[in-house]
Amino acid sequence: MIEVKDPKIAAPIVLFAGLLWSFGALTIRYMEDPHLVPWQYIFTRGLTIFVLLNLYLYFTEGKTFYKNYYRIGSSGLIGSSGLAVAMICFIYSITNTSAAVTLLCLAAMPFFTALLAFLFLGEKITLNVWISIFIATLGLIIIAFDNTEETTLMGLIFGIFASIGFSVYSVTLRWRIATPKFTTVAFAGMFCFVFAGVMISANDMSFFSTSHNSLLFSLHGTLVCLGLIFYSIGSKAIPAAELTLLSLTEVIGGIFWVWLPWFGINEVPSTNTIIGGFFLLISITYYSLVMKWHKRYIALN
Repeated sequence: MIEVKDPKIAAPIVLFAGLLWSFGALTIRYMEDPHLVPWQYIFTRGLTIFVLLNLYLYFTEGKTFYKNYYRIGSSGLIGSSGLAVAMICFIYSITNTSAAVTLLCLAAMPFFTALLAFLFLGEKITLNVWISIFIATLGLIIIAFDNTEETTLMGLIFGIFASIGFSVYSVTLRWRIATPKFTTVAFAGMFCFVFAGVMISANDMSFFSTSHNSLLFSLHGTLVCLGLIFYSIGSKAIPAAELTLLSLTEVIGGIFWVWLPWFGINEVPSTNTIIGGFFLLISITYYSLVMKWHKRYIALN
């Protein structure tokens, strides 16, 4: 795997990873009635992630890459399950509310991660982090006030559960550092397409949607994989604080693409979403500055 040790080179690479992820919301908005084919989406996207990551591991580690699955352990199984839940909840969130609400829920992930690490790993939460969590909570409450209708409220709830699912995955990375990270993500993709396959069969549905939708399902899975690869390359040279800020490109970019009239979506965030998002931005910036003092480095593999 490519090693990048210079932060000046790593930062643009991580920014590019976030930029790739940010097109996920736009990709979903181009789908034909994605709310009617969520399981087909989950099936195709999960299969794409599983295949592409295993091909990447094969080309970087050789024929013995499959041995990583023997080392996945309980932490990997829990982490991949959390990630799979996040992937499933994401599509139900973004098809029931605005892209801005879904993405801003994902922006709260560092705080859910801190809380879960506190509860299950015994990691201490400093006063400054509690302040960040409080500000982020205010932001989510403000957003919730603008999502009181049943469908949009469900979108908000699924968005929060997606964020928690990603946080579970992040906490398992801290629990057992030796767990092969890419293999865990590939396993999450397998969980998605197997579970979706069962749901499709049980409800006597077709495994595939239209050719247009199937192409976009696979495209989204490809964006996830490519972003993950670039993120892992750059993450080893950047402290966790900077990574938190750099990953905001996914949230900001995702909201911007679906709003920009050039792409034909023109989904304008509501006033409450903008205000709540501003609170989340303040909390993440404050959290990142606090973390910067500790200079903790994290990486995906």
